Amino acid sequence: MVESIARVRHIRVTPQKARRVVALIKGKQAQEALAILKFAPQGASEPIYKLVASAMANARVTADKENEFLDDADLYVSNAYVDEGTTLKRFQPRAQGRAFQIKKRTSHITVVLSTPETADAPTSSATGTKKKASK
Repeated sequence: MVESIARVRHIRVTPQKARRVVALIKGKQAQEALAILKFAPQGASEPIYKLVASAMANARVTADKENEFLDDADLYVSNAYVDEGTTLKRFQPRAQGRAFQIKKRTSHITVVLSTPETADAPTSSATGTKKKASK
């Protein structure tokens, strides 16, 4: 099983908007996730597209290092999440000498790609059918 992680930190996208895009690709195959992100209208889809592509490249490097065969079609997004980064605080002048605070939020986005484990799949399904048959 090959697992690769890609992170981008301090990206100028609000976490709330990035989470909407990340929710689109969770659990999907990596190739399908790239296709979804390529045509998604949200602004956060471009940096997340680059992040998924980077995670795929990281998976290839990891597979080569461990002398394993890796097909890009086997990779899927096993986990993807968005954490809140630092907030840049700016001030905008307002009427009568007042100041209005502007918060420019940043995000830390993490994408984890992995290949499905073939060894665990038959054992879990066999035990599941036995439990159902005994009830």
